[in-house]
Amino acid sequence: MSIILKRRTVAFALTLCVTLVPFTASAQATFPDKCKADMSMPGDMPMGRDMAMENMTDDQKEQMSGMQEMNRNMMQGMMKDDPDVSFACAMIAHHMGALHMAETQLEHGDNEEMKAEAQRVLDEQTKEIETLTSWVEKEVKE
Repeated sequence: MSIILKRRTVAFALTLCVTLVPFTASAQATFPDKCKADMSMPGDMPMGRDMAMENMTDDQKEQMSGMQEMNRNMMQGMMKDDPDVSFACAMIAHHMGALHMAETQLEHGDNEEMKAEAQRVLDEQTKEIETLTSWVEKEVKE
């Protein structure tokens, strides 16, 4: 197994143990059905003992939740046969993950500069999601 695949598997496994927390503003962005793979994805990979949830801060738990959702959607999108569709769908999921991270920063962060950066990410990534989703809806045939 390649090191990249091992890292992705470990990252995916670490995020699966987190209970999903509903998104706030990012809830407005939804992963398009046309981006979802026609196959089920693994969802019950165990997490190692070295990442005990009880030792995580609320911020870390929320970030892990967002990573879990992003990874699941990215894996779904990347299963599309068309490389253009795969790219667009994976990027939608990636940008949705950025929205979740930015929202978590706004909720838990103290630094005004980082809060301003989080707001910029929210504004820009929302536009990117809209652009990519429009392309998927227009170009992808079911």
